[in-house]
Amino acid sequence: MGTKREPTARQMRLAMELRRLREAAGLSSREAAAMLGVNSVQISQIEAGTSGVSEQRLRRMAANYACAQPDLIEALVAIASDRTQGWWEAYRGQLPTPFLDLPELEHHAAYRWDVEFLHVPGLLQTAEYARGLFSYVNPEFPSSDVDLWVEHRMRRRVIIERPDPVPYEAVMHEAALRIRVGDRRAARGQLNRLLELSEADHVTVRVIPFDLDDFGGAGSAMVYAGGPVPKLDTVVRDGPNGPVYIDAEAQLSRYRTLFRRVEAVSLEPQGSRDFIHRLAKEL
Repeated sequence: MGTKREPTARQMRLAMELRRLREAAGLSSREAAAMLGVNSVQISQIEAGTSGVSEQRLRRMAANYACAQPDLIEALVAIASDRTQGWWEAYRGQLPTPFLDLPELEHHAAYRWDVEFLHVPGLLQTAEYARGLFSYVNPEFPSSDVDLWVEHRMRRRVIIERPDPVPYEAVMHEAALRIRVGDRRAARGQLNRLLELSEADHVTVRVIPFDLDDFGGAGSAMVYAGGPVPKLDTVVRDGPNGPVYIDAEAQLSRYRTLFRRVEAVSLEPQGSRDFIHRLAKEL
């Protein structure tokens, strides 16, 4: 297989899972290589994501590692065999790679959860709202760069707008709805967009009001993308230099619990729609 210069987050996830399977089997890379009849450098390259792996070799690796999780094996084979050239590839070389990994992750997600406290989640933003965010956070950007970022964000919405949309649930704090990113008209437009999207069968919007007692979950902001099997779920959080991807099993379990906790204290979907509608009428 050819050597890759810059593996995507999805390719790195495949590499990481293969390494985890080998380590769970108690094998060194040298021992695994001997069982496969290859050299240890090839194993290292596969596990570093710098070299691809064929379906046949992946299945042999799983067998030699005594992996008894057929659903996981099939999911890994699907990643290894995927040759999708998604719309996000058009932005390669124009936007940082971590921001291209996100739409690829979303494209393959089985479901998507968002928790936000200060801003409306990206998939629910209007172009005007997104422009206000990018212009404020990056005032040095020329208008052409801002246009590119806004265009990219708007194209990401395809996962909830396509004929086979991804089931999506967003939990937002009231603060995210009240902070005006732009003027009054733009704020009203964003709230109306939330109301419109919340009517879709596959979209659930929930609100955590300010007056909720005993709420200490403001540090729980996240994007949670469900994989084909729970072991391949991914959490994305904002870092100082862009998105941070989290896939350790214990951490995934923790974030699932956090999501369920913020979901449990939020208003029900109809109550949330009524809440947003009242805010829109105030503007």
